[in-house]
Parts: sequence; structure tokens; C-alpha cells
Amino acid sequence: VEVFPTPWSTLQGMLVPIQDGMLLRYAIASVYRVAVGFTLAAAVGIPLGLWAGWYLRAGQAINPLIQALRPISPIAWIPIAVLWFGVKDEAAIFLIAISSFFPIVTGTMTAVRSIPLVYVRSAQNFGLEGMELFRRVVLPACLPQIITSLRLALGIAWMVIVAAEMIAVDSGLGYLIMDARNANYYDRVVGAMITIGLIGILLDTGMRRLERIDEVRWGFTKAS
Repeated sequence: VEVFPTPWSTLQGMLVPIQDGMLLRYAIASVYRVAVGFTLAAAVGIPLGLWAGWYLRAGQAINPLIQALRPISPIAWIPIAVLWFGVKDEAAIFLIAISSFFPIVTGTMTAVRSIPLVYVRSAQNFGLEGMELFRRVVLPACLPQIITSLRLALGIAWMVIVAAEMIAVDSGLGYLIMDARNANYYDRVVGAMITIGLIGILLDTGMRRLERIDEVRWGFTKAS
């Protein structure tokens, strides 16, 4: 009796979902949810982290709340997400946003606080103040650590979406794994797992390309 699907049986089992387009639709659904939730988390987390990292009192005000909520597993939010949004895309997007937000905001705060003071003092000596100082010195110096926190958050988000889709929605690669398991199609389970891994590699590769941007390379050079 075959306990674990062989590569050949996995390929055969995935032919139907590939040919009828189900695998592509579910993969697109998962990527879409991650993209929306991750973008929302970055849009809120990066500015908030920059603000809290630059202004000491702001950091002292919000850091206790962030540190209290950060250890809560994103999976623990699934019942609340379903209660608030129902079994819909919004529930999965909310879970992605929650799971991505904390690595982004804490990483950004740390990046700001790690800037060598000599950079700021030197820029101020040349007359840079306010937003000009922030735009031309602080933000470029923070970018490497911000990119690292984004990569970490995206990896977490891609793991969370699988768990979220098993419970909170009725499509996506996580749902495909659960549906195939219930039908004893373990070849499709393994095939979906391989698909998740391949997409994860593509997402991480895309994030790594951000490190080649000139402003980010400037930050890496200064950090070294």
C-alpha cells in the first residue's frame, strides 16, 4: 500500500487541477490575498515604525501595545476574522495584514534607532532639517533593514495564508490542500505543497531584487 505519493503519482494527480485551470485559479487567489494584506500592512507599518522610531515619546507610547499583541499567533485570529468578515476574502486578507504588520513595524522602528548618530549630525551641519533630513538621510539609511523586515513579513504571510484558507475561505492553495485531504487525494496535497514552495521562492526572489535599488545599496554600503 502506498503510504506517501511518489513523484510520478503526484504528477498524475495534479494533471486534472492543472488542465481544468483550478490550480492556477487557486494560486492566483492565494497570491492576491497575500498581496493585498501585505500591502496594507506595509502601508501602515512602515510609516508608523518610522514615526515611532524617530520620535522617542511616540515609540514609548505605542511600543508596549505592539509588544503585547506581537506574540499572539496569527492563527489565533482566525475565529475573530471569520466572526467579523465571514468566510470571505476579507477574512484571509485581515489575517495576512495582522501577521505582516508586526514584523514590519518592529523592524522599521529598529532600523531608525540603529542609524549612527554621526549621519544625522553631519547632515544637520549641512543644513538639512525636517522632512529633507528624513528623506535624504534617515530613510535611505533605514532601507536595508526595512527590506529585511519586509522579506521576513512576506514569508510569514505566505505561511499564514495556507492556514487561513483551510478555515476562513473556500478557495486558494490552502483550501486545495484541505479539500484534497478530505477526499484522500494525497497526491494533490503534495502537489499543492510543492506549488506553495515554488511560489514562495518566486516571492522571496522578487523581494531580494529590491536590494539592488540604488538607495538600498547606499544603505548597505553605509551600514558596512
